[in-house]
Amino acid sequence: MKPSVTSLSSIRLCAVVFGLAVWWLFYRHLAEFAGWLTHAVFGLERGSHLGASVEFFVFEAPKVMMLLVLVVFGVGIVRTFFTPERTRQLLAGRRESVGNVLAAFLGTVTPFCSCSAVPLFIGFVTAGVPLGVTFSFLISAPMVNEVALVLLFGMFGWKVAGLYLGLGLIIAIIAGWILGRLRLEKYVESWVYENGTPADVAEGAEVPALRWSDRLQAGMVAVGEIVGRVWIYVLLGIAVGAGIHGFVPENFMASLMGRGAWWSVPLAVLLGVPMYANAASIIPIVQALLGKGAALGTVLAFMMAVIGLSLPEAIILRQVLKPRLIATFFGVVAGGIVLVGYIFNFVL
Repeated sequence: MKPSVTSLSSIRLCAVVFGLAVWWLFYRHLAEFAGWLTHAVFGLERGSHLGASVEFFVFEAPKVMMLLVLVVFGVGIVRTFFTPERTRQLLAGRRESVGNVLAAFLGTVTPFCSCSAVPLFIGFVTAGVPLGVTFSFLISAPMVNEVALVLLFGMFGWKVAGLYLGLGLIIAIIAGWILGRLRLEKYVESWVYENGTPADVAEGAEVPALRWSDRLQAGMVAVGEIVGRVWIYVLLGIAVGAGIHGFVPENFMASLMGRGAWWSVPLAVLLGVPMYANAASIIPIVQALLGKGAALGTVLAFMMAVIGLSLPEAIILRQVLKPRLIATFFGVVAGGIVLVGYIFNFVL
């Protein structure tokens, strides 16, 4: 006899509650566990370079992975309410000023990665979404990364996380509005406009309703897919951060990325553009750099450039955008990130 839908929902709910309780119990004692394992079990000397690096890794690896699992599960549930099809329906026909704001906010909760940039762009344009509004979404989705937001909150508190969220949204809104005013539609490849309106954004199209058991299942599936894909990069990022934490002299990072060097913010952005890394893997490096005296705005500018202006994304977007539009897009966003870096350094 197969279990009923109600019983399956109850089982999944109980499993989630039990999992959260175990998660919280272990998370609370991570610092003690890291110190005990590093010094009592491994026998490494307190204050040594190697001891500091190993303790950093033993503490941060489970911490970041646990936060990542929790965030991805929650976002997986939220995204069942904001599918790409529904997002296109919400944005189609919006005037630009309202559309830029709505697109920027939707970009933080809808499924997006560099590999989906082309189909999303085509879907938005052919659904009648203005080009500037489309860019607000494309900027916000990778830049205001939900994983980075929650990890920043867990590591640095609500002020830093709130500034990251607020300024990231402002960049997406203003940059999209500026790009819309420049009338750059002629620099979109002509074949994009020849695709017609997709069936899933046709008038009256409905997105199937989901039960809560389906939404919980979607959260679990998201954990398996996303965490399974990025965990190795997360651990590599933490390993790099551990090396910086234990072996890099504080004066070196303070002189290179400190508040006193006015050129450090644009340099950080230029260094970040050619790179490509998952947000979860870059956050531990951010934390290690800050611990060595780097300025918060400079480091966050580097992080936002890596996440929001990756070279792979530019290569992918070349399928639908001409080089001049890609260069304009990157220039406007890079300028916004530099401004955010200076604001962070000034405020905090």
